[in-house]
Amino acid sequence: MALSGTVVGAVNGFFGGGGGMIILPLFTMLLGFRQKTAHATAIAVILPISIISAVIYIIGSGFEIFNLNTLYVAIGVLLGGIAGALILKKIDNAWLVKIFAVVMLVAGVKMMVF
Repeated sequence: MALSGTVVGAVNGFFGGGGGMIILPLFTMLLGFRQKTAHATAIAVILPISIISAVIYIIGSGFEIFNLNTLYVAIGVLLGGIAGALILKKIDNAWLVKIFAVVMLVAGVKMMVF
């Protein structure tokens, strides 16, 4: 499990996100977490990784903290995160699995095409 955690951290640090896409299948398939529990736990695990990665990017000047677009995106991410957490509480596990699969598929196709 520590090796898989290392892979998730490396992916998240390298790509600036995306660790959740790897950790969710690990939680559900390897650890047997229910879908909602896996999503909530993934968010809790990814948060400190993202903070550490952001600090490293800021120190290394790879982050445009004073860019107005960064502020707009940060506000959108904050509002979207709140909305997503509230929706997660109400959505059925079966739908959650389907939605996650579609998002993974679309992301994969987009990455291969563009």
